[in-house]
Amino acid sequence: MRAAAGWLALIESGSASDQDRAELQRWRDSHSTHEQAWQKAQMLRQRFADLPSALAMASLDRPQPSRRTVIKRALGAVALVPAAWLISRQLPLDVWSADLRTATGEGKKVQLTDGSSLQLNTASAVDIDLSKRLLKLVEGEIALNVPGTKPLTIQTHFGQIVVSQSEVCVRQGASGCKVSVLKGAAQLQPLRGPVFSLRGGQQVSLRAAGAGNVEPFDVLAPGWRDGVLMAQNQPLGDFLRELSSYRPGVLRWEPELESLRVTGSFRLDDTDRILALLAASLPIEVHSRTRYWVTLLPRKNSV
Repeated sequence: MRAAAGWLALIESGSASDQDRAELQRWRDSHSTHEQAWQKAQMLRQRFADLPSALAMASLDRPQPSRRTVIKRALGAVALVPAAWLISRQLPLDVWSADLRTATGEGKKVQLTDGSSLQLNTASAVDIDLSKRLLKLVEGEIALNVPGTKPLTIQTHFGQIVVSQSEVCVRQGASGCKVSVLKGAAQLQPLRGPVFSLRGGQQVSLRAAGAGNVEPFDVLAPGWRDGVLMAQNQPLGDFLRELSSYRPGVLRWEPELESLRVTGSFRLDDTDRILALLAASLPIEVHSRTRYWVTLLPRKNSV
């Protein structure tokens, strides 16, 4: 849906080239869900295209400058509604109304009144009710450090995590929730299955059907807390999917780039620089149509 919004914005801008339109057609043809998303965008756009032009022009012809400005802004907003609607499908009301939330590429760290430390990763949202000793992870990823013995409960879509004298990272997606214990121990209650404990250095995925297998903790994963994205011989496709969560707009790449390997430590405060570093160390080219529309292609052999 985000990709469809990006394509719609490009086409509606009036600056799309024949190559852009050909790329759009290839994107639509590549998967049935792409075509469905595009058709939904077109249907909504058509709904707003029925605004009577005579009414609009009559309003624009009025001599009052302030009214012309208002009408022009209103018509501009109408043109942007389809893209905004598509993106809003990814940002439901409970995210916007959350006690704490971060935008794409933003991080936030707060000290709670009980002495606990809470940190939000990119595009995350959480509700806080310390009177009930409860945090609700609405979306995204948080790190929570509870130094005291009075437990705090993290509520997710896939179960609860009770934290006391320990530090955890909890990352929630559409299909599951990964819980990692950095130090101490935490008690987990999946939606299905028994309560169990997770110790420092361990991680587990919670899903609707219950908990998965307990695995060793990935020490590179929480680098985001220090504003760093780390990789150790990681497939480029996986790295780019992670990187794209820190960038607004659309980041695309050719399938043949998926299997390239990445190793390094990258500062998240400048994702454009990360792409430049990748291009300097790997056989890829970065094509930026705008800051919000970037495509990675295999590097052409120089003659």
